[in-house]
Amino acid sequence: MTHRPRYLFAGGLHRSGTSLTARLAGSLPGVARIEGAPVPENEGAYLQGAIPHDALAGRPMTFATDPEQHLTEAHPLNRLETRTRLEADWDPWFGAGSWRIEKSPVNLTRMRLLQQLFPLSQYVVVLRHPEAVAAAVANWVDDAPDALMDHWLDAHCRVAGDLPRLHSVIVLRYEDLTARPDRYRRALAAFLDLDAETAPKLEAIADRNADYAGAPDLGAEQAARAARWGYGPGLAVDPHWTPIVRHPLRRVREATEALLAPS
Repeated sequence: MTHRPRYLFAGGLHRSGTSLTARLAGSLPGVARIEGAPVPENEGAYLQGAIPHDALAGRPMTFATDPEQHLTEAHPLNRLETRTRLEADWDPWFGAGSWRIEKSPVNLTRMRLLQQLFPLSQYVVVLRHPEAVAAAVANWVDDAPDALMDHWLDAHCRVAGDLPRLHSVIVLRYEDLTARPDRYRRALAAFLDLDAETAPKLEAIADRNADYAGAPDLGAEQAARAARWGYGPGLAVDPHWTPIVRHPLRRVREATEALLAPS
């Protein structure tokens, strides 16, 4: 009997580090990822026709607070036909592997629907400092930095509400990934119950937040909301923040948490 591969879906706001996370996970033995696709950043959302993805879907600093783009288990697309079409559209773009990493920012608001469609799937949410994200997307959108940071905070408030409904999810920060990429890749391997020892050596990965030094700071109220994710004004990152890990198997959860524990 042939077993279908399981999915690791990665999501986050644009410029948060989802592409980096997909590369780290995709470098693990047994994990296939999309490469060379004629779409932006090899994002699977553009390679399928089961979940509508037009010019208004997934717009940077807009989609994550749009009620119509928050797809849950109650959505009309929660049906077998959606899963069948997704897999048929994605199959040509993945190589062999027991896992597939599919990275699209819009997965941030589709996790609950995707979990219904793929019950054995797992999720990784990637965060990056709201000041850095606001500055990084400034060339794409017309909103003021203050409004962009409010969007970041509102979007992740919605994510926090979704997390308890997910069986297997890990929440990571870009700043930690870039500081300890090998350790975080091993944590992703533990989360997928894979062996990272035979993975190829990683190249150095730079934290580019310093590129946005001098960007507008979080306001006092915004900083209070961002603190739950370990972020503060002036691109400050709390080194004691603990990544969130949920997994039904205690062995997997504890092994992943041990690798992600703050130094």
